[in-house]
Amino acid sequence: MNDPRPRSPGPVTPAGAEAFAVLRGARRVWAIAALRADVQRLREAHQELAMRLLPGDRLVYLGNMIGYGEAAIATLDELVLFRRDFLCLPGAMPEDIVYLKGAQEEMWRKLLQIQFAAGPGAVFDWMRRHGLEATLRAYGEDPDKVPGILREGARSVSRWTNALRATIRKYPGHDELFAAQRRAAFTQGGELLFVHAGIDPQQPLESQGDHLWWGSPAFKGMSEPYVGFRRVIAGANPQGEGPHLGAFTACLDGGAGFGGPLNVACFALNGGVEESFAV
Repeated sequence: MNDPRPRSPGPVTPAGAEAFAVLRGARRVWAIAALRADVQRLREAHQELAMRLLPGDRLVYLGNMIGYGEAAIATLDELVLFRRDFLCLPGAMPEDIVYLKGAQEEMWRKLLQIQFAAGPGAVFDWMRRHGLEATLRAYGEDPDKVPGILREGARSVSRWTNALRATIRKYPGHDELFAAQRRAAFTQGGELLFVHAGIDPQQPLESQGDHLWWGSPAFKGMSEPYVGFRRVIAGANPQGEGPHLGAFTACLDGGAGFGGPLNVACFALNGGVEESFAV
């Protein structure tokens, strides 16, 4: 018989400690769905959230903060500004606010290392078709010129990625925000797990791989807790099926960045939804 008591599945290795965030001492946790650079909805959500936050609350952005939308720079700027406001809450600590790496952020990371990819041209074409182009343009790069650079060889590609990194560093807080992103987050007692797009319930957390970025068909219909978590909360639905609230899962994706609303929800440690709103 499976032990039904909630427990923390956090990896004990140093690499795991860097990949996963632990929300310690949480009273409840706010989660913000995929943004896709919809900065206007993000600003409205932050205004509403500022009136609802209570001491002991934690905050998790569920990935895809960039991608598809043209306002990646303004979106990241807004995230940096609200972090300052959040940390003004009584007792708030830097680890109380978490940014998850979504599919878009994972592609951006791979783009900055594309000189090491096998077949970089094909890799770039795929990422470009899946939302990366808008972020490149936001940082002043012409996506049409990139394939030519990739054909010039590793030295030219390295010069280009180094220049792109330098551009990112010109924007205060952007480089630090990218570096702070985590693959998943969970409350210290193992009650709630926050991921980008879902999980494969048959795999341990540290072995989820691309399921974290692109989801799993088995996620929505989970009929029992995943390693004791009372609820697993995702922020993006790559299949475009919209939000759902299941017995042990939730997905908040309302289609922000594609014309849909941005969903925000506050979860109690028992897995219930205490508050929610959409903008």
